[in-house]
Order: sequence, then C-alpha cells, then structure tokens
Amino acid sequence: MNFGTEFQPLTTQPQEIETKSFSIITEELGPHPFTDEQFPVVQRVIHASADFELGRSLVFHPEAVQAGVRAIRQGRSIVADVQMVQVGISKPRIAKFGGDVHVYISDPDVAREAKALNTTRAIISVRKACEAHPGAIFAIGNAPTALLELIRLVKEGVARPSLIVGVPVGFVSAAESKEELLKLDVPFITNRGRKGGSPVAVAIVNALSLLANQALGG
Repeated sequence: MNFGTEFQPLTTQPQEIETKSFSIITEELGPHPFTDEQFPVVQRVIHASADFELGRSLVFHPEAVQAGVRAIRQGRSIVADVQMVQVGISKPRIAKFGGDVHVYISDPDVAREAKALNTTRAIISVRKACEAHPGAIFAIGNAPTALLELIRLVKEGVARPSLIVGVPVGFVSAAESKEELLKLDVPFITNRGRKGGSPVAVAIVNALSLLANQALGG
C-alpha cells in the first residue's frame, strides 16, 4: 500500500533505535552537571519525554541512585501513586530480586476513608502503603498531595522509604511539593518545576532496575 510518502525510518530494529536515540540525547544535551551514575537515569527520562528541559531539571540526592539500586536488589517493594506508573514499571526486572509493585489509590477501603475524612485518595493510599511496605521505593508521578503526605510522614518519623521518586506534574502544588522534597534527608530523585508525570516516574524506576541488573552482569 502506498501512503504517499517517501520517508523511510533509519532503522526498524528496536535496539538500534534505542542506541541511536541515546546517542542523539548525549550529543544534544551537551555539558551537564550529572555524575556517571546519574546520567543513565537522565537519559531514560529524556528518552521517555523527548524533553531536554525536563532532563536538565532533574535533581538527585547524592545517595539516590545507589539507594535505589540497593533497594531493588534487596527485593524492596515499589509503591506507585497511580495505576499508570504501576503498569509502566518493568515487572520482570523487579521480580528477579523478589520485589513487586503496588498501588492502592483505587482500593475500596482507601476510597471510603478518603470520603469519610474529606481528603484525597492519594493521601490515604500513601498512609496505607507506608504501613504495609516499610522501606519501599515510592514512585509518584501524578499526585502532589501524595508526595506532600509522604514528606509529612517522613518528617514525623512514621515513614522511612529507601528512595522517593517524586516527579508529579501539574499546576497546583506540583512544583511546591518537589521543593519540599529537596529539604528531606532521605534519598530522592525529583525535578524542579511543573513538569513531570507518570512516564517520567516510570522511566526513573526502569532506569534503576536496569542498573540493578547490570550490577549483576544481567
């Protein structure tokens, strides 16, 4: 069938496409402040978003990458704020170490409690997750209220996550929640500003799980 175009892709091989994409990202990003261990995460975020400004806005706690890789290799659970994040995370790479991925925002008990307390399901789901999964990796890409609640629980000593991936997108409290995250003394990966989203949270966690597997030669 002729679609009336002469354009042909450079390659149709998935690995070649990814390799070429990363080469373009490295070239176009140019000089940057990221360390060698942080840069693969930045590459994955830009690859997922095609947004160099977003990539440059990433901020890493000094121990973030090591903490994330260690937590995955220890089989720690990953808690997502929404189903989109849960679906996007590569389960086989997590399961290889005995870990799993959870999301509670649609649980009936969460909905009931949120309604009773006149608050968001995101807040209640974080409370439930902190109780069920101490030391988990939290991946928040959608709900600033979830991130703010997690920060509150950390400050109060109720929660101590292995890593917080806090990249909610939006116009209400998104940028502000990330600025609050920067003040914590627990490992985090975040970005400044309104940008972010579920694909960004997924890209970060998947980058860490790839690094965890590479550390084992897998």
